[in-house]
Amino acid sequence: MPSIDSLYQVISNTNYQPLNRDGLLRRLKVPTNERAKFFSFLDEEVAAGRLVSIRNGLYVQPIRVGLVAGKLHMNERGFGFLLADNYDGADIYIAREDTANAFHGDRVLVRLNESGGRNNRRGGDRTSGQVIKVLQRARTQLVGTLQQTKLFYYVVPDDTRIIHDVYVPKPKISVPVGHKVVVKLHDWPSRNVNPEGVVTEVLGPPEAPGVDMMSVIRKYELPTEFPNDVVEQASRISTAIPPQEIKRREDFRKHLVFTVDPDDARDFDDALSFIELRNGDIEVFVHIADVSHYVTPGSALDREAQKRGNSVYLADRVIPMLPEKLSNGICSLQPQVDRLVKTVVVRLDKRGKVLGSRFAEGVIHSRQRLTYQQAIKLIQKPSPSPIGRAVLRLHEMAQILRKKRFAAGSLDLDFPDIKVRLDAEGRPVKLERMDNDESHQLIEEYMLLANEAVASHLKEIHRPAVYRVHEHPDSSRLEELRVQLKFMGINVGNLSQRGEIQKMLKRVKGTAEESVVKINLLKSLMRARYDHRPTGHFGLAKANYTHFTSPIRRYADLLVHRALFARNPKDYGCDISRLAQIAISISQTERNAAEAEQESVKQKKLQYFLIQSKQTKSPEFKANVIEVKSIGLLVELSEFQVQGLVRISDIPGDIYIFDPQRHEIVGRRNRAVFHAGQSLPVKVMEVDLVRKQINFTTVPRSGRF
Repeated sequence: MPSIDSLYQVISNTNYQPLNRDGLLRRLKVPTNERAKFFSFLDEEVAAGRLVSIRNGLYVQPIRVGLVAGKLHMNERGFGFLLADNYDGADIYIAREDTANAFHGDRVLVRLNESGGRNNRRGGDRTSGQVIKVLQRARTQLVGTLQQTKLFYYVVPDDTRIIHDVYVPKPKISVPVGHKVVVKLHDWPSRNVNPEGVVTEVLGPPEAPGVDMMSVIRKYELPTEFPNDVVEQASRISTAIPPQEIKRREDFRKHLVFTVDPDDARDFDDALSFIELRNGDIEVFVHIADVSHYVTPGSALDREAQKRGNSVYLADRVIPMLPEKLSNGICSLQPQVDRLVKTVVVRLDKRGKVLGSRFAEGVIHSRQRLTYQQAIKLIQKPSPSPIGRAVLRLHEMAQILRKKRFAAGSLDLDFPDIKVRLDAEGRPVKLERMDNDESHQLIEEYMLLANEAVASHLKEIHRPAVYRVHEHPDSSRLEELRVQLKFMGINVGNLSQRGEIQKMLKRVKGTAEESVVKINLLKSLMRARYDHRPTGHFGLAKANYTHFTSPIRRYADLLVHRALFARNPKDYGCDISRLAQIAISISQTERNAAEAEQESVKQKKLQYFLIQSKQTKSPEFKANVIEVKSIGLLVELSEFQVQGLVRISDIPGDIYIFDPQRHEIVGRRNRAVFHAGQSLPVKVMEVDLVRKQINFTTVPRSGRF
């Protein structure tokens, strides 16, 4: 059968005249014994929205007839955006009434409206469209809260982006109203009636220990166990490394190799070592766990890893991409044991200029496992010990690389991480802010260096692979951001110029507005994803970039390892068309994992603030106003990366009015003004675990604001 590429070369040609099945058979010279398989392939492409069959059975690409396929990303107010496949424009706006019977996350086919059409209410000239077909449901089940009227039962979805309640029959077992349940969804053919389903699992009351995390797991349909064939295959892997395998590899065991990771990390993907050369140059060795040695293409382990796409790090557990024997065992670069690695060796001069790079299959023996806390102490108070000198030398070069990276246009979009410390029953007892200090930067810069070196090499040798890409932002979104910042009193230049974005970020760094500005900037940028085409990374200002450094937890990195060290593409079974589909799949699993991780942390934060609200003396918190709405102030506690609402009716001391022109709330008598970017003291009023909302009230100073 002809390749996928040959089919799309024909139908994407500007001179292509639509052909039916028979016409394509002749054009592509499909052998008689391959015709049934070819017809099945055409049906699959139509079902996926990559082809459409128009009148008389003629096949064309969707965009030729004003159609675009992609993933629907809904807003809790009912409208959405299509994250489109192979579409050069910005995300496509879908009005609430034009979402048809699609849920958030569904893969849909959209008909584009004419520019400035009736559905283009939000965003002026923004491209808009209408859902005409659901191609693939994103979910077969959902999690929600069971409710009851006099006539029927229904479930209110946890995901506020699903705006329809789901009707269910009376559960077969007794379930109190208000309990969390899992609902298996039935087919939903029409928006004119509510979706329906059946309760398949009762999770329990929202406040019960463990219900919050199990709700997240079920909502995002995360796997909790590995299939038997995967477990069996992992069990057969020997923990001993054969001497002949060590012999054929480059031996780095005499190097002073060390790892730096969080204090609670269990899987160690990466390690560092270096050699100081006589002329002052330095060779840095970035050692990465050799997962590809144990997980071979097409194996049960490989199929499951591809399906999962990545590990998922919830607030109280890890759902790994690979079984524990690999992820926390033989693949993990633990100290004081031999481990197989794929190594990137980069030679740098004193100024951080890359003089050359090479790639090796090796074996290491890590001398020490450092936590970030230990590493930062060695940086701030240098030690004369061998590990102390090694950390300091690599830190010095990392800072040189970091300065060069930002000088080249990289954007500083780092946010502090909030670690939720839990007690034995999973209750949050502390929210710990983890800043991106120099110990984190030490590892980050060498991982970026290795990823770029690998991407450049793969591109140079024309080897099919998966790249990490980040498209340039849409100029209209950046203009909206500029206007928004102006209302905050932050005047910036033309943000379509990278330098102006850098100036803006530098200006707000360390201020109360920093978090607000970064959040809004991220909303204006495209989302990074995987692609088989090396189109570059806007945020990092790199023409070539991929993911190589975390194969224990990301399938993309495993693919890149295979691509880099395979003798030819056939050795790892990845042609361009297959890589293109895998890139789409793992981009989706990554996004699903990220949303699950964020929600799990948010759940624990909500519980933490619920506990705070019940204290005899409720503590005060410093909040920054992110956005001013008619209902009140959307605020963020930047210390904890938590957002909540101060309702306009809960601002004490006066009657307050919303000014939509200036995006402000103003007191009638005291003329107090609330605007975005402002810093306020607040207290927790209430925490709604069902709606996942925190309501605050402002705390006046000396009777006034």
